[in-house]
Amino acid sequence: MVTGIVLAAGRSTRMGGGPNKQFIELSGKPLIWYSLTAFEHCPAITEIIIVSRPEYATEARRIAGEFKKVTAIVDGGIERQNSVWNGLEKATGEIVAVHDGARPLVTPALIEATIASARQHGTGIAATKVVDTIKEAAPDKTVTRTVDRTKLWAVQTPQTVRTDLLRQAYGKVLEQKIIVTDEAAAVELLGQPVHLVETPFLNLKVTTPSDLATVEALLQARR
Repeated sequence: MVTGIVLAAGRSTRMGGGPNKQFIELSGKPLIWYSLTAFEHCPAITEIIIVSRPEYATEARRIAGEFKKVTAIVDGGIERQNSVWNGLEKATGEIVAVHDGARPLVTPALIEATIASARQHGTGIAATKVVDTIKEAAPDKTVTRTVDRTKLWAVQTPQTVRTDLLRQAYGKVLEQKIIVTDEAAAVELLGQPVHLVETPFLNLKVTTPSDLATVEALLQARR
């Protein structure tokens, strides 16, 4: 069994206010609907847990009604790690795939690929190679050095991990009151290897209002 945890509990501060971005409509559907659809159509996923802010619980329940695999809707926490932990408490699968609800271009094939990696290695983290030249700069925006990009990857989601390993990792994070930004970082704290799954750059995350138009165009092209 594999549990999908779809996160929709962020504050969307870079969207400039307004509704939580995961519930903004895109081509007539809430943004999170596209991620849920990919998880619903992924054969390996046996259950889906939605993590949302309490004030969006009614909207989350309405959307969840369209998906047979959604088994629970839980409240998000102060940080991402708290939100994931709340989802983990409801997870029954031996593997869990954590995904940002603001990445609507995810595909069932990508989800499957991260699950296959987690089955083999314990982890499967979607990521893409960094192709731009990376500069490190001082506070005054002057370049201090050029970073070697040959070993750099931009990590995305799904981040898929054996459930027992992720519970152990986040248990340590919460016990030591550490802030981490993703599941990979939590597993790294245990000294466990983290395996990347190369994914197309088009697995974009909606972060700012301008991203909506880009993602909508890509969704229409996919259709």
